[in-house]
Amino acid sequence: MMSIANFVLMMTALTTALIAGLFYAYACSVNPGLAQLADAEYIAAMKSINIAIVNPVFMFSFMGTLLLLPLSTFLQYQHGVSTRFWFLLAATLVYVIGTFGVTVAGNVPLNETLAHFDLQSASPDVIARQRADFELPWNRLHTIRTAAGIVSLVLVILACLDRSGE
Repeated sequence: MMSIANFVLMMTALTTALIAGLFYAYACSVNPGLAQLADAEYIAAMKSINIAIVNPVFMFSFMGTLLLLPLSTFLQYQHGVSTRFWFLLAATLVYVIGTFGVTVAGNVPLNETLAHFDLQSASPDVIARQRADFELPWNRLHTIRTAAGIVSLVLVILACLDRSGE
């Protein structure tokens, strides 16, 4: 029978993989596709995506990872300090700071600014400036959170493979 700690670790691996995969796929496909759009189309598309992404499926993986990583770390700590514990602690810190923190402190404020931008009444020059003020910083932050998500996932996988915590 699987222990609660191992079940939580498995769920942690699942949610971490889902969010890392989402950000990775976005970086590899959505961002390059959006980059090809004209300024007004780009802003309209990003506004639409920013509304659509806030859904139960995304929130399950994004917030689930935020909750499960520290829980899994704590459950492993209860068995004593082990290599598995250290992998999970590192994964937690990387995710909380590099993925969740960057999203909340960086990407979300940029998204909120874009949401309040009146695309219909703006001139082409203002639209171009809004895109320039949004796209490069948002993509840089997205690269950071994607890398952090992938590093977190690798650390969780290493924790899953490590047998010292059992």
